[in-house]
Amino acid sequence: MTQVLELQFETAAGKTTTFVIDAPKPKLTTEEIQKVMQKIITKNVFDGQAGALVAMSGARIVDRQVTEFELGIE
Repeated sequence: MTQVLELQFETAAGKTTTFVIDAPKPKLTTEEIQKVMQKIITKNVFDGQAGALVAMSGARIVDRQVTEFELGIE
């Protein structure tokens, strides 16, 4: 099972953008996530086509299980 942390932000253009972080540390708290997200906004670290990040929109841990099938091809 693979886990990722998705941090969702609202941009200056009113769009939502998501940053995905692989293998987040276990037992993250809401406070830790909010602190990091606020620091990203305050420091204006990222500025994409939709403008600067202006607000936190959401955060979630996503668990993903991948099952590969052997197809016998090389």
